[in-house]
Amino acid sequence: MSDVKQDLKGKDKGKDKDDVNDNDNHIVVDATGHIAGRLCSYVAKLLLEGKSVVIVNAEKAFISGKRSSVIKEWHEFLEIASVVHPKHGPFHPRRPDNIVKRMVRGMLPRKRPKGISAMKRLRVYIGVPEEYAGAEFKVFEDAKIRKPESYYISIYDLARSIGWSP
Repeated sequence: MSDVKQDLKGKDKGKDKDDVNDNDNHIVVDATGHIAGRLCSYVAKLLLEGKSVVIVNAEKAFISGKRSSVIKEWHEFLEIASVVHPKHGPFHPRRPDNIVKRMVRGMLPRKRPKGISAMKRLRVYIGVPEEYAGAEFKVFEDAKIRKPESYYISIYDLARSIGWSP
């Protein structure tokens, strides 16, 4: 019986549970010029497959629709608060990276173990950090904008209009 336990301990040796950043599983996505919802759906799928995903330039993603109607919709969303006490939530993201992260979270089963572990494998950044400057960026052609930029509002502009100051 003790030999079996020793064998099992030997198999786990050298493998760290937190070591999920293997080169095979690590994907860096540039959000520049992407429609945010479509980008987030691709990222959510990759996360559920067990890959680790980093999104850079989150502020350069776009939301489709008229600028005024998108901003009005977000302001209505921000009015939703707790009747009892605001510190009990809901908490509304205002930074571009948190907005994108929240969009991905909405596409995952966040209360189930696979959704919790998927969210741990997601990193979202404003701009490009030094460690990812030389990385090869993945681009989703289906998620790129097709019309002129005037048909969209960037996440940067949206975040500025709902209270974020860079």
